[in-house]
Amino acid sequence: MLKIGLVDDHKLVRKSLRVLIDSFDGVAVALEAENGLELLESLKCNEIDILLLDLQMPVLNGYETCKRVRSLYPDIKVLIISHLNTKEALLKIVEIGAHGYFSKNSDPYSLEKAIHTVNDSDFYFDEELNSLAEEAGILKRRPRCYEPEPLVNFSEREIDVIRLACKQFSSNQIADKLCITARTVESHRRRIMERTNSKNFIGVILFAFKQGLIGVEDLI
Repeated sequence: MLKIGLVDDHKLVRKSLRVLIDSFDGVAVALEAENGLELLESLKCNEIDILLLDLQMPVLNGYETCKRVRSLYPDIKVLIISHLNTKEALLKIVEIGAHGYFSKNSDPYSLEKAIHTVNDSDFYFDEELNSLAEEAGILKRRPRCYEPEPLVNFSEREIDVIRLACKQFSSNQIADKLCITARTVESHRRRIMERTNSKNFIGVILFAFKQGLIGVEDLI
């Protein structure tokens, strides 16, 4: 059972999300908080696997909350849930090391997929994030013949793992496709993150975009 934490300063939003999430298979809300400080206090005596975090909150906003959670509880995966749709917000989300972004304008029932994808693949890209990322200049389409000077020389197997991870396949699914073990896939993922100095796999994906290894179309 995946334990979920909800942080949003609007009580109606929290309660509505709780009812929705508790209807998902294998998922349950373990704690709620109306701001970052309340969350940090709750985490002292409650364990969660995934944190669903709003950005705009009083007392301690989502940006600062995410940074503190990533520092204090590195095993917790953070999925930002927000209606913000600016390039500046996107850049900050990437910078603070969140594992994913889910727009409040999305179909509510696609949240189940987002939660399981973050758990299985360490990241989730909302479709809205792709267009914003392109606009922000983070993800740029490049011709396949483009060959930038490599900052990291990936092995063919590492590139395979990155490209399959882009499709939001889990480690087990990647293992099946590459005929290797899930443990080997996890080893590749850890090594790739270390070599790219990435806080999570979103950082790896962005690095691969900048290297021209993948394009926005690879996320579709």
